[in-house]
Amino acid sequence: VQLQASGGGLVQAGGSLRLSCRASGDSLDYFALAWFRQVPGEAREGITCARIRDDATYYADSVKGRFTTFRDSDKYTAFLQMNSLKPEDTAVYYCAVEDECTAYRGGVNRVRYWGQETQVTVSS
Repeated sequence: VQLQASGGGLVQAGGSLRLSCRASGDSLDYFALAWFRQVPGEAREGITCARIRDDATYYADSVKGRFTTFRDSDKYTAFLQMNSLKPEDTAVYYCAVEDECTAYRGGVNRVRYWGQETQVTVSS
């Protein structure tokens, strides 16, 4: 499985950004597409997760109401729409394939594959 992420960049507080992640490989329907982020010196945080088989979607409290994850007609391409961005959202963001959606609620992540890092910087 390969994950190709794009997007990110620099934005002012209150602005928006969109990340995308294209997954390719076998048996993806059994898994979930998730987004994580990591601030230097802190643990990697799961923020959203969407099961491919039924599109059930989950959000961490830290992003609920501001971030939305969705897929278009290509069900293996996930987007992370980030609105009302705050300086504390500054982090390196990753997409990932998880066995089940567990990391978004603070559980142990069950990531099988990671995408490359994408920097998001929100200025105050």
